[in-house]
Amino acid sequence: MKTALTILVVLSMLATFGTMFAGVLGVGKEGGAMRSNKLMRYRVLLQGVTLVLFVLLMAVMRS
Repeated sequence: MKTALTILVVLSMLATFGTMFAGVLGVGKEGGAMRSNKLMRYRVLLQGVTLVLFVLLMAVMRS
C-alpha cells in the first residue's frame, strides 16, 4: 500500500508540474491565454489530488 501511494504521489506531482509548465509556456502564444487559463485550473485540481494522496500516504505510514 505504501509503495502504491508513493508512486501515485510522484506521478501526480509530475502531472502537476507538466501542466504548470505547459500553462506557463502557453501564455506567450497568440490565442493561448484561454488554453493557459484552463491548464492552470487543471493544475489547481492536480495539486489538490496530490495533497490528498500525500495525506493518505502519511496516514498509512503512521500506522
